[in-house]
Amino acid sequence: MSDHPAWQIEGYDHLWMPYCQMKTAPLPLAVRSTSGVRLHLADGRTVIDSLASWWSACHGYNHPAVVDAIEQQLSLMPHVMFGGINHEPALRLARRLAAILPGDLNRVFFADSGSVALEVAMKMAIGFWRNHGQPGRTRFLAFHHAYHGDTTGAMSLCDPNRSMHASFGDGLLKQLHLDLPRDDVALAQLDQTLGHHRDELAAVVIEPLVQGAGGMRFHSPKVLRAIAETCRRNDVLLIADELATGFGRTGTMFAVQGTENQNLDKNSPATSGSAVIPDIICVGKALTAGMLPMAATIASDRVFDAFFSDDPSDALMHGPTFMANPLACAAANASLDLFENEPRLVQVREIERQLSDQLSVCRQIDRVVDVRVKGAIGVLQVDRLDHVDRLRQAFLDRGIWLRPFGDCIYTTPSLVISPDDLSQITTAMVEVTRQWASWN
Repeated sequence: MSDHPAWQIEGYDHLWMPYCQMKTAPLPLAVRSTSGVRLHLADGRTVIDSLASWWSACHGYNHPAVVDAIEQQLSLMPHVMFGGINHEPALRLARRLAAILPGDLNRVFFADSGSVALEVAMKMAIGFWRNHGQPGRTRFLAFHHAYHGDTTGAMSLCDPNRSMHASFGDGLLKQLHLDLPRDDVALAQLDQTLGHHRDELAAVVIEPLVQGAGGMRFHSPKVLRAIAETCRRNDVLLIADELATGFGRTGTMFAVQGTENQNLDKNSPATSGSAVIPDIICVGKALTAGMLPMAATIASDRVFDAFFSDDPSDALMHGPTFMANPLACAAANASLDLFENEPRLVQVREIERQLSDQLSVCRQIDRVVDVRVKGAIGVLQVDRLDHVDRLRQAFLDRGIWLRPFGDCIYTTPSLVISPDDLSQITTAMVEVTRQWASWN
């Protein structure tokens, strides 16, 4: 451990790290600072972050506009409780989110993490039916390979057999799970299941277009639209988990907007223009440009109206301590300014083109079973991911921070990444994967 800084050596024995077996895992990277798309390590090396800190650093690290907004807000009011108090950054942000989301997703409930945002959505859905005289509608339907977070309610929505939460099965709420319907037979099964369980189902929960931590699996806008219309037909709410896909990652501002040219039924309440309209949508991660922890659950007018009553017991009783933190709201407003004033979605299209061109050669590599790209997401799916620690080190040796998981070697770079930096990532993915395929 002599190559590691004193602060890491002295403090590591008091940490509990995420998503790893600490007895066998190598010591984590010691990061001293960040800039742009780079991590500056304590040992003097600099590496490109190919993951944008779990999808969140959409404008890169330390963007001066976001830093300036946080500093200005810090001098005024770092935090204040949101119960019985309002402040300008939160109300401005709520108004702006409602304006850029499709349909009547107009009521913004702020939270402090993505998992909590999902929990709030679940409570909204259950409360919606309770307030409509149907208190038995408390269960949810999610899809195989889904991942929706690490808190208890969110864990119950994850794939019960394939997710990292499978071992907690007996301690979780029992939800319904189906394969994501990709053909008429599977859609008919979804329709039948929703009809059969309608009296107990509150909502269907989906990661639109991209299932993230469950395997980086994609589905088409046509599938998303069909699921939305099936929910409407059976009078079951639809919750869209856009914690990972929101804010440009898939090529549109939100993945539910990525259904253009799909021959939408313009008369269906499940769609509006070119977008699928969920009843509730959850956003986070890139909401604050990856600067500060915050998420939001945005409900349609229909859902909100079920709680808007003269009866205090009809209210949504939820309120995180750091809900609508002013610093986080300032960061989010600055991030939205950048989306308005800089060509982020154009950059995503260029990233998508470059990833598609430069990763296609991996289809010829033994043990690679699929290569897929959607927006600023590039995925190499392999037959079985082994030698993981050695694999990560091989990427580090090439100046790339990349964290394979499940059966995927993937990148989700910052949306501002330059073509040259992206080429360094894709070149490393091709070379390292080719070498990895030959390891015994």
